[in-house]
Amino acid sequence: MISTEIQTIVIALGGNALSTPHGDGSVDEQRAAIRQSANEIVKIYKQGWRVVLTHGNGPQIGRLLLQQEHAKGLTPPLPFDICGAMTQGQIGYLLQLGLQEVLHSDGIENSAVTLLTQVVVHPKDPAFQNPTKPVGPFYSEVEANELHQTKKFSMKKMGTGDRPYRRVVPSPKPLKIVEEASIRLLVEAGHLVIACGGGGVPVICEKGRLRGVEAVIDKDLAAERMASMLGAEVLLILTDVERVAIRFGKPDQQDLKRISLSEAKRHMASGEFPAGSMGPKIEAAIRFLESGGKRAVITSLEKAQAALDAQAGTEILP
Repeated sequence: MISTEIQTIVIALGGNALSTPHGDGSVDEQRAAIRQSANEIVKIYKQGWRVVLTHGNGPQIGRLLLQQEHAKGLTPPLPFDICGAMTQGQIGYLLQLGLQEVLHSDGIENSAVTLLTQVVVHPKDPAFQNPTKPVGPFYSEVEANELHQTKKFSMKKMGTGDRPYRRVVPSPKPLKIVEEASIRLLVEAGHLVIACGGGGVPVICEKGRLRGVEAVIDKDLAAERMASMLGAEVLLILTDVERVAIRFGKPDQQDLKRISLSEAKRHMASGEFPAGSMGPKIEAAIRFLESGGKRAVITSLEKAQAALDAQAGTEILP
């Protein structure tokens, strides 16, 4: 366990922390979004927290897979786990640049460090029998059938028009972070650590050796594993809304300011939090608190500091 003299916080960055909602996904756009994120994160770091970051990679890996598709006649396409590792490096590099710029402008010598992270999943996780996570470009029915026959891809109809099919991959639960000891050393040395990007590269252990698998680990669940592993006091999940709500979108919608673990579990069981949006965030919070965490907080990037001071966001307590 990391010393409790200085508290540790794991922050899971949502997509809005890496790009703007209606942008084109360019590197310049990502730099601008990350600059704003870096300012908010360094505010927390300057308060004396040991900060560990994780982030999503959906748009980035989607564009990389699209590039792979268009270049397949020129160079062999890369496996999905390799693409995941590439986006970890890509986003980590941009985050490092943004964070270090703010750190150094504030006279802070410690640096931001990205660690390429592997996350162990169980080879018999039920998710491998029921792929649900869409990745990559859309395909026509003929293309989808060909990919299913030749590459054994799972394809699902998810749109309309001439190209309604997408590939879906499993989303297994994270069990263990391979680089745990390295993350711990970097955090204890005072560095701002970026790890488990995109949920980490999913690997399985076969006869004592690790092998990458074509799957996607939810980044919020990976953040929980990392927070629990480090003995962090707080798990802060940043998304595009200030507070979690029940009866979302209905006339009697209720925003939640502070709830207990048991209340969170009850709302989860009643179906208040869909799997494709708030569900994984609440599940991560529940797992973190059940593993001994003190606070889980869900809010927007702009309200991160206020939420840590219990002035915004949704706080879930044991």
